[in-house]
Amino acid sequence: MITYREQKDFTEAQLEALFLSVGWYSGKFPEKLRQAFSHSSRVLSAWDGDRLVGLIRGLDDGVWQATIDCLLVHPAYQGRRIASTLLRRLLAIYESFLYIDVVPDEKRNVGFYQKHGFHIMEEGTPLQLRGKGWE
Repeated sequence: MITYREQKDFTEAQLEALFLSVGWYSGKFPEKLRQAFSHSSRVLSAWDGDRLVGLIRGLDDGVWQATIDCLLVHPAYQGRRIASTLLRRLLAIYESFLYIDVVPDEKRNVGFYQKHGFHIMEEGTPLQLRGKGWE
């Protein structure tokens, strides 16, 4: 049975395993991931016993704007509505905010967010500057 938690403390091994399972390059930096999640505004996670199988992270200013930074589910657990459950739970936390933004890492995920009420912005373009350490 999958259980859900709001927590920020993970081991580097848990984060590394989950991020690498979906092929995310950031999984190569487990110490940075652990630090990043411990400093995040909100982190919701999905667990199968003691195995981390999914998570979502929200960054926010407390009242006005929130950004969903990442949402990932281990491939062996995909198709079980874990991602939808994590997203719905995070959106419930942010229901009083004026803006909730998300920039999916892959275009194929846009439809998933649209099914949950997100719209493609008429104005604006996502931009990114990669810091040191990215190949």
